[in-house]
Amino acid sequence: MMDKDSKIYVAGHRGMVGSAIVRELQRRGYNNIITRTHRELDLTCQQAVDDFFAAERPEYVFLAAAKVGGIVANNSAPADFMYENMMLEMNVIHSAWKHGCRKLEFLGSSCIYPRLAPQPMPESCLLTSSLEQTNEAYALAKISGLRYCTYLNRQYGADFISVMPTNLYGPNDNYHPEHSHVLPALIRRFHEAKVNGAPSVTCWGDGSPLREFLYVDDLADLCVFLMNNYSGDETVNAGTGKELSIKDLTLLVASIIGYEGQILWDTTRPNGTPRKLLDVSKATRLGWTYKTELADGIRLAYEDFLNNPMRAER
Repeated sequence: MMDKDSKIYVAGHRGMVGSAIVRELQRRGYNNIITRTHRELDLTCQQAVDDFFAAERPEYVFLAAAKVGGIVANNSAPADFMYENMMLEMNVIHSAWKHGCRKLEFLGSSCIYPRLAPQPMPESCLLTSSLEQTNEAYALAKISGLRYCTYLNRQYGADFISVMPTNLYGPNDNYHPEHSHVLPALIRRFHEAKVNGAPSVTCWGDGSPLREFLYVDDLADLCVFLMNNYSGDETVNAGTGKELSIKDLTLLVASIIGYEGQILWDTTRPNGTPRKLLDVSKATRLGWTYKTELADGIRLAYEDFLNNPMRAER
């Protein structure tokens, strides 16, 4: 278990997940947190990462760094998503083990599970059938990171764990019009439509896919909880256990933002995986449950969007 003076490295501290983990650690009184920007440390460079770990020797590592994006980004640059994620996670995990890190927590994604996995998806369904093609490259990279942690545990007695979040949203999200995930993309789209007085907004697909959403600060709470209370080869799902259709999500976002125009659906665009509900019974048995309901979280996310001066460029 981490004590208040433990040396903790949060990889990806400027991202939505990493920044939430830093906030949660600080809230709990941890005061020896190490961070590096991408300019200061390129995690895809093996020698640079190894030199960093040799010099700093963190006792605990939260690996939240990743190249992420929505359907468009994953479809248009699968080679980039696979290469960058594979390189950075292997470099960090290997150097953490090599330099005596006491515990590492690897952050993955629910997209690691099969496209037609049983619903809700238990941790045990990993690698039981084929993946969703639209984000296969990212999923393969994340599966590799998870498995490498498992193999280090089995072969060398490491204490490296992983957590697999459902769809995340919240402060410091990416609101790019093409490269963001569905919820932040909807926030931006309806905000701009409201401001510009647009008579209608067109959304992708037919709105039928079901999705689950977890507020990122709730994930950070779970991440610190698991670092202190869980060891094991199998990953832990992070979610709410609740789902809604993309159409209902769209109506909810439009209502919260105050957009009153028409909502249209472009059915020539892909829907993605039909359903992605996580089985969160394992986290529940360990003693953790989420705190933030979706409507409340969307209001907080919209407030963050309005106060984020870089949203147009990210």
